[in-house]
Amino acid sequence: MKLICPRCKGELRLAAPDQLQCEKDALAFRQVDGVWRFLLPERESYYARFIADYEAVRRFEGRFSADASYYRALPFADLSGRFSADWKIRAASFRMLEKLLPKPSAVLDLGAGNGWLSNRLALNGHDVCAADLLVNAEDGLGAWRNYESAFLPLQAEFSRLPFEDASADVVVFNASLHYAERYEETLAETLRVMKRDGLLVVMDSPVYQKADSGGRMVAERKADFLARYGFASDSIQSEGFLTHDRMRGLGQRLGVAWRHHVPAYGLKWALKPFWARLRGGREPAQFGLWVGRRLKPGGAAPRI
Repeated sequence: MKLICPRCKGELRLAAPDQLQCEKDALAFRQVDGVWRFLLPERESYYARFIADYEAVRRFEGRFSADASYYRALPFADLSGRFSADWKIRAASFRMLEKLLPKPSAVLDLGAGNGWLSNRLALNGHDVCAADLLVNAEDGLGAWRNYESAFLPLQAEFSRLPFEDASADVVVFNASLHYAERYEETLAETLRVMKRDGLLVVMDSPVYQKADSGGRMVAERKADFLARYGFASDSIQSEGFLTHDRMRGLGQRLGVAWRHHVPAYGLKWALKPFWARLRGGREPAQFGLWVGRRLKPGGAAPRI
């Protein structure tokens, strides 16, 4: 996937082994500690508080390790023992994703975090770029050092991707689309960089039948963060969740046909809606994978 300027979408010149330059905008993009930095200057300040808040929460929760084996075992085992239930969900989603991907593919992993998915895809023979806002060495892109596979870690925002048009076979939102502030704008940008016959995957974002349930979840999360950490983690106004109606509407406007795949997460997970109704609680989130392809000319639905 060829790198371009995220502002003007123009060509970049190699000014040094660790520096690319856009002469039109007088911008330099550098590789620091193995991670290419493609956030525009004004966007660095825009995201500064969000990144600081997010990293503080993740450190408090202990989502890191000093042992490389912790990262290499993901998603199939959580060697820390702290979030085994979460990783069980991620592992089931990954197994389903593996079956869907053509090989070999140029894959863009959006919201890559510590790079676990990029690592697994690279080990399977794919050409992978891992993109995220976080660059720290524990839970961000800097964790690339823990892997034996080769992939490209790159800091960028979803709505300003530094890739030329039609360069990716597959774009995966890795438990990350719900952090976007404007879904339609974000998905339109990913469709720009995706090949006409490419695959768009939204994986492991919380999904609800009713928007009210998602709204209640977001409110509960803000209250919990405020009580635990002293801030609500709402410095950017992300939408926070998906609904089936929302995804259908986005598909109609963007010319994408979706299919929602839900892996088997086990009996306990399957019974969650039943127990929620019995206790009078809100609808629990679903996860799974939304798999999308562009509609064919004339509006014909593609095979998914």
